[in-house]
This record gives sequence, structure tokens and C-alpha cells, in this order.
Amino acid sequence: MTILIDGDQVISSPALVPAERDLARDGGGELTIGLVNNMPDPALKATERQFLKLLQAAAGPRRIRLHCFSLPSVKRSPEAKWHVESEYSDLSDLKRRKFDGLIVTGAEPVAPELDQEPYWSDLTDLIDWAKANTRSTIWSCLAAHAAVLHLDGVARRRLPAKCHGIFDCDAVTSDALTLAAPAPLKVSHSRLNELAERDLAQAGYQVLTRSAEAGVDVFVRQYASRFVFFQGHPEYDALSLQREYLRDIGRYLARERETYPRLPVSYFDAATEDKLARFEKKAVHQRHPALTNELPGLNLRADIDAGSAAAVLFRNWLQYLSMEVEAPVLARQPKVLVPR
Repeated sequence: MTILIDGDQVISSPALVPAERDLARDGGGELTIGLVNNMPDPALKATERQFLKLLQAAAGPRRIRLHCFSLPSVKRSPEAKWHVESEYSDLSDLKRRKFDGLIVTGAEPVAPELDQEPYWSDLTDLIDWAKANTRSTIWSCLAAHAAVLHLDGVARRRLPAKCHGIFDCDAVTSDALTLAAPAPLKVSHSRLNELAERDLAQAGYQVLTRSAEAGVDVFVRQYASRFVFFQGHPEYDALSLQREYLRDIGRYLARERETYPRLPVSYFDAATEDKLARFEKKAVHQRHPALTNELPGLNLRADIDAGSAAAVLFRNWLQYLSMEVEAPVLARQPKVLVPR
């Protein structure tokens, strides 16, 4: 699937997307970006929408040609597999094109160790390719953990409890990626593991933002491509954490997980937290899938500010890609000599 983002227009029909040679004649700036969407089936289409919305909002006057892919070794339901096969480009096409930027999402873990995941080989091949063939690549959540393990042997550590909620993150160094970022950045995190800041620093990574509660948020490393790593999910919309929380409650009631999920941090308002605490007590004593019908109405806090961090990060990332694109063009332009 190829999507053209041009101002307030989003064209997803292949027949309507102009050819690259036609766009080149228009003289407008264009970036080619790949999205490798490996999110689990329930979040597959939502993730497409979230990144598309972010790129459209951040694009400004630039045109963006977005190509969607997914690792073929990620296990899918028949419905999700049909969507990927019919709407996404084949991953082999990725390596035949030149991309300015790449975004690689995480995936649902199914093995006890990252290097035992069924998609490990495909993912590490992608890491090696992106290192030399993109100007910059964003690695999100599990993909970030996999990348640093493959590149430098930095292993993630299991958390005693899931890091789940919206956390205040502060910039710890000056960088173009966080230019004009609000202080603090409010970022969604949803993970069972973490990368320790000390381990990253020893391996040569630079931490840009961190949270006192959630730890490292955004960090970077320069190769031929600038690799940007998100431990969190700045792309999440306001209801993403709610969907995950309700999914985990459903799994608990169906006895697909042993423990009842903890409330997301700084997410639901106080009245909703009280109602959910009462529901948890009932669920623990009357554990049955039918109880999902008795879940209370949910209201979020007014100050979660969903998407504010992502808006800044992606606007600055696209600016970095544009500067990299424009620099060679400017270097080739003839110099004008001014007579003295």
C-alpha cells in the first residue's frame, strides 16, 4: 500500500497516487517513508491510522510517500493476514527502493527471549539494512529492545510489574529531535521490560528524554543512518491504553493470564479508578468472561494531553530528513559570483 500525504489530502488509491517522476516535475519537496507495522492483530489498523495522522500533521508543506509493510514471520489471524497481503507492500520491495526514513513498530512477544521470537531473523535483517540504507529509522518499543540487543548486545530487563500509563518525561540533553518540546512531555508507555540507562550509555547510546517513574524514554545513536529509539508509544491516541487495559481484563477473566492487570498510571480520572477498583474485587471473586458486560463507564483524566509529544517529535524528525534531502541538492547548485 502506498499513501501520498500532500497537505490536507491523503490519497491511498494506487491508481490516484501520482508517479514519482510526475511529482518531481512539480518541484515540491517529497520524502519517502516506510512503515513496518508488526503490531498485534487488534492494533494493526489503529497503528496505521495513528502514524498516518501523525505524519500528516507533521508534514507541513512537504509531500510524503508512505509505504506500508509488515514482517512476514509475525503470526496473524486469517483476517489480519488478508489485510496485510492485500493492502501492504511485500517486504522484499523495501530493499529495492530508497527510503529517507523508516518507522518500525514493536510486536507482541510470544517467546521467553527476544532472540527466540519467530520474527527475530527478519527483524535483524531489517536492522542491518536500515543501518546503511535510510537517513533515519525510528524503532518503537519491542523493536527498540531488539535493535540494541542485535547491534550491541544490550539486553532488556524484566520489570517486576508492567509499566503502563502516561508518564511525564523530561529532556536531559539538547537535541534537534526535542526542539520546542513541551516540558514535560507526556508519553504513553506499555511494556513488561526496560533498558537500563547505564547499559545504554556504556554501549554509546545518547538518552534524550527520561521519566522518573518509567525510566529511559527516547534515545539515539548515529550510524550511517540516525537511529531513534522509543521505549514508549508517543503515537498512541487517547484510547490506546484503555483498549489494552480492557483486553488484559478480558484475558484475565478468560483465564488466559494469571494476574489481574494494574491500572494505567495517570490515565483514568479518580471516579473511574474507584469504580474499576470495585470491579476488580468482584472479578477476582467471580472470575468469569461474562463479567466484561458489567464493566463500568470509563472516563479519562483531562490532562493526559495525548499526542502532544508525538507531534513535536515527528515534526522535528521530518525536518531532519528534509535537511538531509536538501543538502546534496544545495551543494550541486552553481555558486553565483557577486562582482566587487
